[in-house]
Amino acid sequence: MSKTVLITGASRGIGKACAAKFSEHGYRVLAPARTEMDLGDEQSIRNYVSHIDGTVDCLVNNAGINPLAKVGELNFKDARQLMDINFWATALLTDLLAPKMRSNGYGRIVNISSIWSGVSKEGRSMYASSKAAINSFTRTVAVEYAADNVLVNAVAPGYVNTELTKMNNTPEQIDVIKSMLPVRRLAEPAEIAEIIYFLASDKNTFITGQTIFADGGYSIV
Repeated sequence: MSKTVLITGASRGIGKACAAKFSEHGYRVLAPARTEMDLGDEQSIRNYVSHIDGTVDCLVNNAGINPLAKVGELNFKDARQLMDINFWATALLTDLLAPKMRSNGYGRIVNISSIWSGVSKEGRSMYASSKAAINSFTRTVAVEYAADNVLVNAVAPGYVNTELTKMNNTPEQIDVIKSMLPVRRLAEPAEIAEIIYFLASDKNTFITGQTIFADGGYSIV
């Protein structure tokens, strides 16, 4: 019997690549659009989960936004929305689905973090904070659920060839970024999806509580 994976933010970028990867391996993929589940609205999340037909075996908390703003110029309406989508939605979906995974004796959760949870760049204080919270949340949930075969990990991508990267960096800035990376290129979404798939699949039997940095060496130079 095929397993079911719920992926947030699956309409583009890493999420879309994840949906394709899991589909390729026979998973039933739940990829709700915003009209089906608004990650900035607690009740919308609860309503969606309550109407899921069957078991959710794997959860990939991928959706995220990254409006740039320096401290002293923060728009706290935007900041609250960022935290709602990047962190609170992840926490709520995990809170709703992890106990059911425990009851089934099986579950895999992968939270998408970021290199900015470990290193810094101006304009990203709120985004970095949301992703650092993801890392800490991941570790705690992993400890709480490991004995029940529910493995919880985070993946922290670096610069990936996505719309979000292009939105926050000019072509010239992207060329400079490439030159700074030891691998001399951006990651493709499918490469990050491979890591996420492994952690969320039956192939992962022992890794839990980890944040895997997939950044082409950016954070070590």
